[in-house]
Amino acid sequence: MAKSESRYVHLILYAIIVVLVFVLIKVAYLDPNEILEQEKYYKKESRFRMSNIRAGERLWEAKYGRFTDNIDSLVLFLKNDPSVKKAIEGTDSITHKSTNPFVLLTHGLFEPDSLLLSPKSRMKFVLQIDTTETADTIIDRRGRIIKIEKNVVKGTKYFVGCPDGYGTIGDVRSEAMKHTASWE
Repeated sequence: MAKSESRYVHLILYAIIVVLVFVLIKVAYLDPNEILEQEKYYKKESRFRMSNIRAGERLWEAKYGRFTDNIDSLVLFLKNDPSVKKAIEGTDSITHKSTNPFVLLTHGLFEPDSLLLSPKSRMKFVLQIDTTETADTIIDRRGRIIKIEKNVVKGTKYFVGCPDGYGTIGDVRSEAMKHTASWE
């Protein structure tokens, strides 16, 4: 009887070892790989969306002569403006390549509504424009100030930032960095 009891004890111990090995493999290998793949997806998708915001800002600038800092207005513009539809559906007359300025997202489509939120935290992308104020003083011959003219210019540069830290595009202080992405 003692021999059969020890067999049961050994079988139970072997079963526990197998379960512990499975748990160890899952915790040490499978879970971290899943997290890494998910993080890679969030990074790639966020950058695609920011690139599409950049393309939208360029189309906005072409139509209005300045950039916008309102992402909701930008999305409405991309959904409803005929010039955007023309850019998406058009082809270059010389190269016969598409003039679509937008990057397809990881699921294969471009959706203007996707530009509102980052895929990881579901927070809005940071969108800012510059504001430049210049003053010009008009003085008469005797040195008296006649008037001061102020000129405020908004939207000559823009900045797009990911709330999850996956990069930025543009800079509100530097003309050279206007359309430059931090990952390019």
